[in-house]
Amino acid sequence: MASLGDIQVKELNKRASGQAFEVILMPSTPDAKGDFPLSPTKKKEMSLDEIKKKLEAAEGRRRSYEAEVLKHLAEKREHEKEVIQKAIEENCNFSKQTQEKLKQKMEANKENRSAMKEALNEKFKEKDKKLEQVRKNKEANKGRES
Repeated sequence: MASLGDIQVKELNKRASGQAFEVILMPSTPDAKGDFPLSPTKKKEMSLDEIKKKLEAAEGRRRSYEAEVLKHLAEKREHEKEVIQKAIEENCNFSKQTQEKLKQKMEANKENRSAMKEALNEKFKEKDKKLEQVRKNKEANKGRES
């Protein structure tokens, strides 16, 4: 057992997990003066003007903090508005582009359909000409045979 002034350290049995100690604090003697006084130090008396100045300074700091917070919130709202506006513009642009592409596709389909109809009409005209030619030939051949 070791003793250091008001502290006694007593070694307990060693354990597998480590070593254990018991620390005993000795009661202080009534004549010994402690490092820390029991009563707090007396604060100096403050005048009414000093109290008002401190309150005004605190009020100024509070107002400054509130202004800072409001400024930060205003900037955040402004940023949100900008983001929303940009999203709306992008959405409008996307819609316009999509509509334009759809119109182009519809126009191309209409032109293709017209071209196909025209080609079919031409094909039918050719067949009609051939049929008419065959009829004429058949009638001419009948006229010779009679």
